[in-house]
Amino acid sequence: MSSSPLSHEALQHRLRFAEKIALQAGQMMKQARVDGGFERNYKNHQELVTSTDKEIDNFLCSQLQAAFPDDRILSEENITDTQGAAEAPALWILDPIDGTVNFAHGQPHVAVSIGFYSHGVPQIGVVHAPFLEESFSAIRGQGAYRNNQPIHVSGLTHLRPALIASGFPYDKTQLAPLINRLAVLLPQCQDLRRCGSAALDICHVADGSLDGYYESLSLWDFAAAVLIAEEAGAQLSHLYPSDFVGLYLDTRDWIITTPGIHHELKQCLLDADGD
Repeated sequence: MSSSPLSHEALQHRLRFAEKIALQAGQMMKQARVDGGFERNYKNHQELVTSTDKEIDNFLCSQLQAAFPDDRILSEENITDTQGAAEAPALWILDPIDGTVNFAHGQPHVAVSIGFYSHGVPQIGVVHAPFLEESFSAIRGQGAYRNNQPIHVSGLTHLRPALIASGFPYDKTQLAPLINRLAVLLPQCQDLRRCGSAALDICHVADGSLDGYYESLSLWDFAAAVLIAEEAGAQLSHLYPSDFVGLYLDTRDWIITTPGIHHELKQCLLDADGD
């Protein structure tokens, strides 16, 4: 896999900075919960966004722009143009609150996600869940960590005892084929979870508390977590890979698992789709 043109020291510096601002963003989430005064609005009349999403997005962007003025930034609430992402030598991809619905409802599965990419390949991933007190991090080639302790995937080798996670889109007109996948998959595994934060679901595959995950996502949902999962030993693929973008920028039909169940889960989903 491609290495970054940045030095080891430069990547370490960026990791430490990303960890610092992720913790600060987590404190902003906690304070917003305590204050309870954040506003709720809807993008495209269906996707919930709060004023805290925007405040944290502004904070992360301003911090990164000040510290690394030559780096490019993509963020869910401010800078959403993904054109040229595959060619960018230094690109931050941010999700200020992954799990906004959970955040607004007082649920704990909420995270800030900060990924750093070079030429379409993730080099750094930081996912911080303030209400769960979990911080995940990785640098390419250096393993994955939760709260500074090494983590690894579960090592499960069969789908039947596996705990699998997924999610559903805001657009409810797209639910029918996804419900069909659930109907086919549920009898074939231990159980299914829908926790409401893609970044955390993927990190929980990384630490072995989930065995697999599948879903179509937005780039900022998974940008940091896929590296953390890969560095923890997860196998990554797409159910229907795109011919036009690389593995890490393809947003559709991610499958992320402990390696021993990857083929079985993928085949189950293909069977559900009739392929």
